[in-house]
Amino acid sequence: MRNQPKYRFFANWGYAMAGLAEMLRSERSFRLELCVFVPLLLSLFFWNFGAVLNLFLIFGAVFTLTTECINSAVERAVDLATSKIHPLAKGAKDTASTAVMMSLFLNAALWGYALIDKLF
Repeated sequence: MRNQPKYRFFANWGYAMAGLAEMLRSERSFRLELCVFVPLLLSLFFWNFGAVLNLFLIFGAVFTLTTECINSAVERAVDLATSKIHPLAKGAKDTASTAVMMSLFLNAALWGYALIDKLF
């Protein structure tokens, strides 16, 4: 049986906010991505990309931040499980990092398409 408290909406909201605060406090890459994505998403008010493309751009940014959170969770869980350098631990960390990289490529492609379509 899992060691999990009874579901309570406000308690779970508090856990999520604590996780966000932890990401902001300890993850430089998360803060850097926020510094890039917040201005980009705010710029959507000035571009006339259309509703569907705007939704894709917002989804891409949120997806990248989500994969960064999952990457950090995997890294911490691996560090908790073993302090030794192990090929499986390295593989888990590298795979999680690849997910972040792929989401960043997705964002670059989305913004590239949006800007090329708008400018040309």
